[in-house]
Amino acid sequence: MAVTAQTRQGVVLPDAPDIPGLGFRPFDPDRDYAAFASLIREAHLADGVDWIPTPDSLRIEHEHSDELHPRRDIAVVEIDGRLVAAAQTDVRTRDGIAVHEIQGWVRPAWRRRGLGRALLQWTERRSVEVARVDGRTGPRTFESWPDEGQTGAVALYESEGYAIVRYGFLMLRDLSEPVPDRRLPDGLEVRPVRPEDHRRIWDADTEAFRDHWSPAERTDADFEGWFANPDLDTRLWQVAWDGDEVAGSAMNFIYAEENDALGVARGWLDHISVRRPWRRRGLASALIARSLRIFRDRGLAEAALGVDAENLSGALRVYEAMGFRRARTGVSYRKAFTVD
Repeated sequence: MAVTAQTRQGVVLPDAPDIPGLGFRPFDPDRDYAAFASLIREAHLADGVDWIPTPDSLRIEHEHSDELHPRRDIAVVEIDGRLVAAAQTDVRTRDGIAVHEIQGWVRPAWRRRGLGRALLQWTERRSVEVARVDGRTGPRTFESWPDEGQTGAVALYESEGYAIVRYGFLMLRDLSEPVPDRRLPDGLEVRPVRPEDHRRIWDADTEAFRDHWSPAERTDADFEGWFANPDLDTRLWQVAWDGDEVAGSAMNFIYAEENDALGVARGWLDHISVRRPWRRRGLASALIARSLRIFRDRGLAEAALGVDAENLSGALRVYEAMGFRRARTGVSYRKAFTVD
């Protein structure tokens, strides 16, 4: 039998499963980050998803979001007072489309009971509420990016009318293999990152990513959040300059706590970008080679990056030529909607 669950501040999940001790409520930033991070960790380790955030990284991400308001945009599920599931929705403008990004997590022991579907439907209703007041015009869509191996999530989205629009790859590179010698193009040099250059490096990366599929409109909050990342170490970054112009960059990170949780020694090339005037000259390969050597010198065993499967700049071919291999596939599911 299904029940309607409702708690304070108006969190309502119609047709929630009838589970003893079940309750729903809004996310509480003052007390929920540790349990929220624990939920994501358990769910992702079970699914083989290589993103294990910390309470601090989640808090900073939320505090530097223009659109996501944790108390209103995250719903949590408890059973006898323990957080067992959660979902959130956020909205970004991408290529003129209001993309309402949806994420959800259920602890493995409580899956296949209807919690995921109830939360997905809540995020859709919450997205519609946001759409009525956010001032955006034009098309809108729900979107989620499950891993291809998350068969339960894939089945859920397909049963709710979502369709595949894009694929992305997680790629890994064994650092015990030789790193190709790739020199910087003539006239370019890599310099240490200085705080006074942060904005110029960010703006150059933003410009370069506008040529990618479905780029998000970045804000000052995005900039501030990126440089507030608790794992930020710009000594790992490789930024190529042509005089006073940033030609390209590799923004590299080492997520120590995530590595411990996954049992890996991994460095991430989180953003690799080259601006149009400096493309097709081998700059990306040179920045990647320098990054791989830095990771190897730090005692890491592998490097990772993500890439759009249909990247128009040829990034996938470059990464494969530099020794990266596809490890997992993410799937962009979307469902268009309108607001009355």
